[in-house]
Amino acid sequence: MKLFVLLLVTILLLEGFAEALTSSNAADSLTTADEGSERVVLHKKYHPKKISCSYACARRCRKASRKNVCGRACKTCCTRCHCVPPGTYGNKNACPCYASLKTHGHKPKCP
Repeated sequence: MKLFVLLLVTILLLEGFAEALTSSNAADSLTTADEGSERVVLHKKYHPKKISCSYACARRCRKASRKNVCGRACKTCCTRCHCVPPGTYGNKNACPCYASLKTHGHKPKCP
């Protein structure tokens, strides 16, 4: 009888740990609050997608006449915005943050 109770307690503990692990993974992606019997999502954590700025800027600046200047400016913009527009020129509407960065002289910073 004691063995049966010990086995039952062990199974319940394992189920509790499994449930705690799955609920902690859900809590990482969303912040929630319990109001009565309903769960309310307060906000979703934003994690920008990691891109290889070196590769993306090399692709963007490959036709530039001043590759070093273009690459340096592009990498600065990429690390701030986590995106680089496709192609070698233009297409800045694909990355609004990249297009909105300006120099001290109010000229576009990003190539």
